[in-house]
Amino acid sequence: MKLFVFDHCPYCIKAMMVAGLKQSDIELVYLQNHDVQARIDKVGANMVPILQKPDGSYMAESLDIAHYLDTQDGTPRLTEARHSEQIAAWTAAARPANSRLVYPRWLMIDLPEFQCQEAKDWFEGNKSAAMGQSFAEAYANSAAHIETMSHLLAELDWLTLPSERNNQLSLDDVNLFPTLRNLTVVKGLTFPPRIRQYIDEVAALTGITLYEHVAV
Repeated sequence: MKLFVFDHCPYCIKAMMVAGLKQSDIELVYLQNHDVQARIDKVGANMVPILQKPDGSYMAESLDIAHYLDTQDGTPRLTEARHSEQIAAWTAAARPANSRLVYPRWLMIDLPEFQCQEAKDWFEGNKSAAMGQSFAEAYANSAAHIETMSHLLAELDWLTLPSERNNQLSLDDVNLFPTLRNLTVVKGLTFPPRIRQYIDEVAALTGITLYEHVAV
């Protein structure tokens, strides 16, 4: 099987988490960010992740892919979500500061989906419009966004660690971890100790790489 992804994409990370957790025999294929046609050719829409199944057919939608990868061998490992509303509310509240922190930084590190200038320009143009400000402006205001995000991270004190539940992951983890993982690209953002441990534990279980070594 092949999984077509962007390394920075939270939805892609959801599928990648389950592939890693299940140690699935999957080849990760990194598409160029601007290559919309490559996505449309496979699933008829501009979306990632995309899974190519053993029969050659394609499927999209991150949670559908996660469910497929978790259940195809008959031994699912993910438990049901218990905090869907809390996670959705927190993610929505964090979105403005999160976007302004991570979007500019994706073009400051070496990511496989930005290996040509056209991909970088396409991403910056679209995301700047979505934020209503330039990447340069967002990055220049990092201190304020870090302060906002620090307060938001403190609100996650209800999280339980995988080590407190027999290293069992749930759909809650699939939905929350990608945002937290991506924030590791932000130099100067200090995670509360418990959240830091949560990130490290989920990363270890799923094989997802963090960004501290290249944080800016």
